[in-house]
Amino acid sequence: MASPQSTQFAVAVHVLTYLAGSGAGPSSPHPRTVGATELAASTQVTPVHVRRVLAPLREAGILASTPGARGGWRLLVEPERITLDAVWRLVRGDEPVLAIHLPSPRCPVGRSIQDGLHDVDAAVARATEATLAETTVADLVPA
Repeated sequence: MASPQSTQFAVAVHVLTYLAGSGAGPSSPHPRTVGATELAASTQVTPVHVRRVLAPLREAGILASTPGARGGWRLLVEPERITLDAVWRLVRGDEPVLAIHLPSPRCPVGRSIQDGLHDVDAAVARATEATLAETTVADLVPA
């Protein structure tokens, strides 16, 4: 069975949900910051990977981070306002949804297949984003 191209989206959603459910949100009376080590333990990736995945969310103003030994991450946006399609676009960027190979230009199929596959990839991306737009981070926080 093929493995996914990237787990960055899943890690980002996991962390956002973790923060939303652990008192690190903007409406918490005393918002706390959650360190990358704690987030890494929850997601089973390295703290460096957590920071790398979260960087685009910080740049977009969804998260804030504080460096240092007592630093960490916290939400700046209410979980109800963070839709998964926004997270998808921030984390994935222009990366294709499908793993499209680079065929031989000498092959008659290979010379023409790329355009068709890119069209299919664009349709899959639109459908994925439409589905993800129906869910917010708040929807995923355990009750």
